[in-house]
Amino acid sequence: MGTETKRKTRRGKRGGDTKRQQDDAETVNEQGSATSEPTVASSSAYVAPPMDSAAAPFYIDTQAATDSAEAQAEKISPASYGLVNPDLQKYLKSCEDMLDDQKFGSTEDRDIFINNVYSEMKNFELQLTTDHEASRILEKLFWISNDYQIKRYFAVTREDTIRLVVHRFSSHTIQTLLLLSAIALEREMRGEICEFADTGDDDETSGPQAVRTALPTFEELVLGLAKTLAPQWSYLMANEYASHILRVLLLVLTGSPIEDQANPKTSIKSKRSVKYMEDRNGTPAHHRSLASKRAVPSSFGPALTELLKTVSDDMSDLAARGFTSTTVGGTVLQSMLELQAERSSIEYPGSLLDKCLMGLVSAKDISDANNARRDAYIKMMIEDVAGSHFLQMVMNICSSELLQKLYDLYFRGNLKALAFHPISNFVVQSLFSNAKSERQLKSMIEGVAPMVGDLLFKNRPGVVRALVDSCVRLESGYLELINALYNGLGAKSATERGELINLLAFLITYAEFANSDYNRLQFKIQGSLIIQAILQFPSDGLEPMMDSYFSQDPEKIFSWCKDPSGSRIIEAILKSKQVPANSKRRVLEQHLGRYAELAMDRYGSHIVDACWETADIQFKEKILRELVKRETQLQDNQFGRFMLRNCRVEQYKRKSSEWRERERGLEKKKLMFKDFLGTAKPSGVAVQPVAGPKTPQHTTFGSKPKASDVDEIDSLFQKSNVRVAANDQADKITKATSEKVAKVDKHDGKAADKSLEAVMDAISGAKRKKSKSKDKSQDEDKDQSSAKKSKKAKEEERKKRRAFAG
Repeated sequence: MGTETKRKTRRGKRGGDTKRQQDDAETVNEQGSATSEPTVASSSAYVAPPMDSAAAPFYIDTQAATDSAEAQAEKISPASYGLVNPDLQKYLKSCEDMLDDQKFGSTEDRDIFINNVYSEMKNFELQLTTDHEASRILEKLFWISNDYQIKRYFAVTREDTIRLVVHRFSSHTIQTLLLLSAIALEREMRGEICEFADTGDDDETSGPQAVRTALPTFEELVLGLAKTLAPQWSYLMANEYASHILRVLLLVLTGSPIEDQANPKTSIKSKRSVKYMEDRNGTPAHHRSLASKRAVPSSFGPALTELLKTVSDDMSDLAARGFTSTTVGGTVLQSMLELQAERSSIEYPGSLLDKCLMGLVSAKDISDANNARRDAYIKMMIEDVAGSHFLQMVMNICSSELLQKLYDLYFRGNLKALAFHPISNFVVQSLFSNAKSERQLKSMIEGVAPMVGDLLFKNRPGVVRALVDSCVRLESGYLELINALYNGLGAKSATERGELINLLAFLITYAEFANSDYNRLQFKIQGSLIIQAILQFPSDGLEPMMDSYFSQDPEKIFSWCKDPSGSRIIEAILKSKQVPANSKRRVLEQHLGRYAELAMDRYGSHIVDACWETADIQFKEKILRELVKRETQLQDNQFGRFMLRNCRVEQYKRKSSEWRERERGLEKKKLMFKDFLGTAKPSGVAVQPVAGPKTPQHTTFGSKPKASDVDEIDSLFQKSNVRVAANDQADKITKATSEKVAKVDKHDGKAADKSLEAVMDAISGAKRKKSKSKDKSQDEDKDQSSAKKSKKAKEEERKKRRAFAG
């Protein structure tokens, strides 16, 4: 370490590299070279040379004309400003500990520290961005800097933008500045950003004769960056350091989420990058504003449209095809096509998509689409790692006509080979998931039906799941798919088809299922996902699955509740909008007497939550009684404690009437504000007896319970039932008042917000009436008790008189 420091010190402050660059420049001039790389001392901005994207050396085509050696040699070199002064580097390393700990006494101390760091870095900004250690420290500093400091540093980088974005280290610095600009744009639109520095440390704003000059706005900085990068866009797409800046720039211009870790497919940061940022670099892995949709200035829309049009028109056919099979430029190309599809049509002759598919878009029909070179090219993409991702994106945004062309030319008749390929099977899944019409979907089901069994048992169930998802989305083809599943699983008779849910859950044929030990079978995740998707089918497609479920032994169903994949199936039944209410009621009754045991299980507790959301008030009380009986055990269990809190057991024990009022209030709010909440029914299912020998009979709410249903827990809460009638009367008043307010609002034509305000007033008035009725009932109870006491006292007095007279 000491030798390295001494070596850098002898060179001084950029002295050695500056001397070396001058010597190189003199040598080039002596050889008669027309151009030379600008030295550090040059103050003029670097202008990138014009570049023909079709002549780039990374595009390979045997039929393309080769370029001249001069054109091949003309490249953009990364920025180089020499070595950082060792004293400045040592100072920044000492500041890194403060940036990591951020243990400042106050906000003022932190601002003073940041201002001092920027003062030390002044006039060395570009040099620091290209240094390995300094650029990493800069990223940490940017995240705690104010908007003016970010703008000033961003403005400095405009002097040599092209060479900075292709540099290994400075490209990350530019990306961080762009991300922080995206966050600050919303504040700038609200006018919350100061155009000048808060202190007078800068030379431009210090001194009595100085004139304070405002920096460019963040909007101008982003638009300027897009304008600077546009002429060299094709070259930058192929650069491994500049391509990610282009992706971020496109997302900033649209206001789309940039670092959405919940959706890794749309996030620009990989898991490896996030882990590095959190563990080693110490900077935030993501920002809340970057993970959501953001508002952008109105000028960004036209600028983005013009940028996409210019780049698409200037990009040659060869360049576009080259990017489809590259991992670096392919992601930028996919983002460009997705943004173009959102704004206008992309399927016209000569479009960027047409260039990428070698004219397949402009082909009028299948007969015109026959092209040997194009067929070989697209078939290669289907089985290519990068090309397959491009085709998956195309299927997401293309029209029904283009999808039909792709299916007829490259998939029909080849589904078996492609579905079992380790790469192309994902393209087949995307094809099935993006079926545009009922006719296309049924054609795909017909083509894949003979091999459904092989797909399920040979590690390709995702293909079948893609078809199931399309059946749910298009609401068609589910009967054909159910029959294909029967044949693939080897279930022919009615008895065998009754085991459909078991065969799919364990991904096993009926012959193997009949000869297996049920307790040793294990759930398959893909099988569980297929069942969950089938539970979204309409009633006629859902009926075979529900019949198979209710034909299972209750003990087997209970074991499912404690399995991570099996519990998901039961949750899907309770949460599905297609499953009828009486079927959900049967599911609730299957677990009576075992809710406390399920509440103490890691996966079973989720079943109790789903049952609680589905049940009505009467059934919720049954669940509560089971939980109260084993409250001590639940308190000692980590999952049981959560269930006691979610079900509000303490409130139910103290004042059951208040608990009932709260539950009724939640149900009434869902009914009264269904237009606002988007729900037409309360969560609770209707309490009606279900026919069948397996289902016990239950009385409706309000009827007198049987003697067998009353236990010691019921006796504890009998006194609280006195006020139920008063509460029901208050509920009727609330409903009548809300209907009256709704009629008045409809008659007067008032706005929705006034109607909502009136309804809320009506609710508050009803609550006051309810409280009055409650107080009145309490007074009546007191009067009755006092009357009883006085009558008893008179009777005792009569007895004493008779005894005295006798």
